[in-house]
Amino acid sequence: MAKYLLIMRGTDESNAAMMADIDEMMATTRRFIEEMVKAGVLLAAEGLDDPAQGVVVDFGGEVPVVTDGPYGETKELFGGFFLLEVASKQEAVEWAKRVPAAPGAKVEVRRVPGSDEVPQAGE
Repeated sequence: MAKYLLIMRGTDESNAAMMADIDEMMATTRRFIEEMVKAGVLLAAEGLDDPAQGVVVDFGGEVPVVTDGPYGETKELFGGFFLLEVASKQEAVEWAKRVPAAPGAKVEVRRVPGSDEVPQAGE
């Protein structure tokens, strides 16, 4: 079994579409989460607050610089995630294709390496 992160990435337009019918989107998302729980693949799921409420710590200079608001383009921000444990990348992709999402949104599928795959000090 491997862990995969389904990263929710929306655009200004897809986020607006989602908010226009938020009650239906939340109900659909709850059903999707229940399906993943029943299938035994869901490890965690979280949504993120409004990007304007966040800060960015930039390590591009000699000292870290803290800036209010979202980093980079607001047209494609990380809005939340589902962490799954599945048998294969293809299974993760199949779950990603079922994520309730507004038109224009994207779901990025990334494998989470196991602790035995992370380089250790001295290697």
